[in-house]
Amino acid sequence: MRNYLEFEKEIKSLEEQAENLRSPFGSEGISEVDTKKIKNIQQEIEQKLKETYKNLNSWQKTLVARHEDRPKANFYIKKIFSNFTNLSGDRYFGDDKSVIAGFGLINNTSVLIIGQEKGEDLNSRIERNFGMMKPEGYRKCIRLMRLADKFQIPVVTFIDTPGASPQLGSEQRGQASAIANSIECCMSLKVPNISIVIGEGGSGGAIALASSNKVIMLENSIYSVISPEGCASILWRDPTKSLEAAEAMKLTAKDLLSLGIIDEVIEEPLGGAHRDSEKTVQNVRNSIIKNLQFFENFSGEEIYEQRKAKFLKIGRDRGFIKSSKSDNLGLGYEQSILLKVKRHLIQNKYIYLGLSLVFTAGIIALFN
Repeated sequence: MRNYLEFEKEIKSLEEQAENLRSPFGSEGISEVDTKKIKNIQQEIEQKLKETYKNLNSWQKTLVARHEDRPKANFYIKKIFSNFTNLSGDRYFGDDKSVIAGFGLINNTSVLIIGQEKGEDLNSRIERNFGMMKPEGYRKCIRLMRLADKFQIPVVTFIDTPGASPQLGSEQRGQASAIANSIECCMSLKVPNISIVIGEGGSGGAIALASSNKVIMLENSIYSVISPEGCASILWRDPTKSLEAAEAMKLTAKDLLSLGIIDEVIEEPLGGAHRDSEKTVQNVRNSIIKNLQFFENFSGEEIYEQRKAKFLKIGRDRGFIKSSKSDNLGLGYEQSILLKVKRHLIQNKYIYLGLSLVFTAGIIALFN
């Protein structure tokens, strides 16, 4: 049974009509199926889906990202990778079921796959802690990422979590340091790491595994430091202002791509990933292969520098590069010619203004 969101009421009504027409058993017994009417309703459904999903606001996209029918990490792992071998435990405390991690093959290339898993039904969601990782989960990922780095195996992570586990036991076992160590491990890798936000990318729980060379988002996923409800509660002390918070936070894939926070947006089928999961899987698979091929000829040092420069560039009109003059100089500024010209004009605007006035006065005197 398909689940519908609040803004999909008209679509739900039309699909129920189409389903009733497809059944030959009506209130008056067996009747002829009206294929023409079904076709017209189906066209109306597609048109309604286009209109609705073309104009989704940030809060509605948040709801789509959280949709219970949306494909989860385990689904992508099973469909995209072959010979997947699940590995468990952090070698300190235990195994965290909210994250799936192991080695597998894609396009005959060995990769480490890490997926934050929310679960498919109530029992599995409780077992998976709704995708909220505990310290032992991050330590498990760190252990495997270091192993992958040692054997020069790329890392692919699927991000889907409302945030890290806030439970007392998690805090007692060092949640903050586990997240910090995971970020440090991701940033220090000498192999490509690619992160794909498939649903929610929430808070430090997401960034702990998304400090990657390439951060990619599905079209209707979200990526933010806090949930819209949490933001509204803090700023306005009113959780009902979630729409205003979601719009202000710029948490959608389109907004984050324009800000340079992420590197790519994967298109979803009409109506969201849950309406055609097989097509979504194919789009994700193609993106992973393309990005892995991009780093094929990079050395370990180049991969490391690319990742560092990518994050240092966020929020700036210029990035950083390693100085070619001397290794001791560290990172230097990198700026496009257009930005250099703009900066020069702004810094010397009064000089150019004075020159333009003198030039204008000279032209007037010449013609008089």
